[in-house]
Amino acid sequence: MANRWRQYSYQAQKSHLRRMRIILAWVFGFFVVHTIISGLFISNRVVENNTMNPGILEGDRFICTSFALQHMFRDRNEGHLPFRRGQVVLVNRAAGSVRPLVKTVFDWLVRFFTLQRISLFPPEDTVFVKRVIGLPGDTVTVTNFVVRVKPADGNYNMTEFELAERDYVPELPQVSLQWDESIPFSGSMDSIVLKAEECFVLSDDRSISNDSRTWGAVAADSITGRVWFRYWPFTRLGQL
Repeated sequence: MANRWRQYSYQAQKSHLRRMRIILAWVFGFFVVHTIISGLFISNRVVENNTMNPGILEGDRFICTSFALQHMFRDRNEGHLPFRRGQVVLVNRAAGSVRPLVKTVFDWLVRFFTLQRISLFPPEDTVFVKRVIGLPGDTVTVTNFVVRVKPADGNYNMTEFELAERDYVPELPQVSLQWDESIPFSGSMDSIVLKAEECFVLSDDRSISNDSRTWGAVAADSITGRVWFRYWPFTRLGQL
């Protein structure tokens, strides 16, 4: 009888509603803080394909830093960029496009409660993991899947490896003599000069991966973060 009284009493119901409001307030507060931190500072990301093979594999988990604040306050006339050649970065090809506000908010919620596994936007609007090869003003040439870059302030062409701050080994496919250089993912490309605020990004797997060979140059603002530290699997723990 006493338990039934507690269940239906006004005070018991009021106390229950108060607890529910507190729980919802904590969940909402955590969601807001998580969204701000992941958007402006650091985030967690799971690699969902092997386009960065062999250095980064499907299922690898990383802590990524955000370039949002740096892009917001950097002087575009001076050309200062928060990333350098050779770094592995996040490329958001939908950056700068106008998305429906309501759908965007619901997408944040869905990704929050599914640990970033599900999004309301199609795959082509998601974030890609790529490597920065060329910066604004660089001249970029691809020959047999290896890139040569003449920096905007340089006089000589150098390989992508000479300009990178860390060593890496891309996956270069072995192609037959009948390989058609005009098809996508070609191993060779005529020289292009990157315009202001344009960058050239590539996958480490140079065989069948979409990147600047198929997209063209990407806007500097679309490079939204850096893949910084791998925390899973433990056998390959470390900074990129």
